Amino acid sequence: MRRVRAASFSLGGYSHPAQVIATGFSTAALIGTLLLMLPFATTEGLSPGWLTAVFTATSAVCLTGLVVVDTPTHWSTFGEVVIIGLVQIGGLGIMTLATVFTVLVSGRLGLRARLFAQAETKTPTMADMRKVVRKVVVFSLVCEAIAAVVFTLRFLIGYDEPIGEALYLGVFHGISAFNNSGFTLWSDNVIGFVTDPWICLTIAAAVTVGGLGFPVVFELLKSWRHPSRWSVLTRITVVATIVLLVLGTLVYLATEWRNPGTLGALDDSGKLLAAFFLSSMARTAGFNSVNIGELYPSSWLFTDLMMFIGGGSAGTAGGIKVTTLGLLAFVMWAELRGESKVNIGHRQISESAQRQAVTITMMSAGLVAVCTYVLLVLTPHSLDRVLFEVVATFSTAGLSTGITADVTVPGQVLMVLLMFVGRIGPLTIGSALALKERTRHYELPEERMIVG
Repeated sequence: MRRVRAASFSLGGYSHPAQVIATGFSTAALIGTLLLMLPFATTEGLSPGWLTAVFTATSAVCLTGLVVVDTPTHWSTFGEVVIIGLVQIGGLGIMTLATVFTVLVSGRLGLRARLFAQAETKTPTMADMRKVVRKVVVFSLVCEAIAAVVFTLRFLIGYDEPIGEALYLGVFHGISAFNNSGFTLWSDNVIGFVTDPWICLTIAAAVTVGGLGFPVVFELLKSWRHPSRWSVLTRITVVATIVLLVLGTLVYLATEWRNPGTLGALDDSGKLLAAFFLSSMARTAGFNSVNIGELYPSSWLFTDLMMFIGGGSAGTAGGIKVTTLGLLAFVMWAELRGESKVNIGHRQISESAQRQAVTITMMSAGLVAVCTYVLLVLTPHSLDRVLFEVVATFSTAGLSTGITADVTVPGQVLMVLLMFVGRIGPLTIGSALALKERTRHYELPEERMIVG
């Protein structure tokens, strides 16, 4: 049988699926920028300027939610539709959409298209990608529709909004919540709903489900009654998500309980709801029901860690992913015990997966450190605020202490690039730059180094 190397596939001069994904997201951001620069995209009927348009379009397609202008007052209905359209495109993934179009047009899906779709959805096997993509699209739309219905009914019944406005708000925030983007049509984000469980818990549920990752969600739907059958990916993601949600809630309650600018002014049930909501958003989405700028510095630091970790793989969340953190924890545990192999449950983890986890973490930490230094040079703000902004940008969590609009033009350009890298992923960017995968056909003599 004739062997076919993955490196031999190309499309339009690209030799790696990651290159196509990066180009796809760049193209979407560019088109969004051009649309937002149209005069009728703003409420004043004037072009917003290239940097505002680029920043907003990139923030939308990268599911970040950071803004340099007030979304509901600056952008017209057309501009808001463009923004939420970019969020939808970013959530489903450029290659997922491309695969859908390929199936619709030709009814066929070749090996090359399967490779590109697999790289975007991060599915563990090369099974029928048409079914996988169809599941991704249908599941996403169903979740968004459920959230939109809840929001619409709440705005219609609880806040006496007209049916048209309630439906518009419901659909917009249903898409925004499931895709972990954090864009809202209120100037104070969702602070006005801090004690409304219908709004806050629906957003938290949509954000959490969207951030789990499609492979995990599909496996849970198939065998949620049999945890013993779950894959290592699902086990780590579910356990880490629950632990971080509970831990975050407890930390915010303990730290912010008496803070008059955040939880201090709420009753006990309101404090619990606000703390849980903040814990749900800290790792993945830019919604906030309390003023992030009023958090204590200790809470900022804890939020930095939560944002850096992020959500599940192949989902709409950012960060280095909980699976990366979980795998590194097992690597450390195996090393402390003197074991040569890393085992999780009844499975042995490959060395390539361990190297990828280390690479992603080190590249991400290094990038955050460098960008924090540069932004400190470019802005007059303190280290804790700048670090928070950089981590929120890289992790696409989108939370902010309120300095985004005050960042200098070079600083905002840096943030645009950082959002893009954070959405695509350091490892994907690195592989996209490599024209070929190199295989070493020999091994060098081994030498043991002193570490630590």
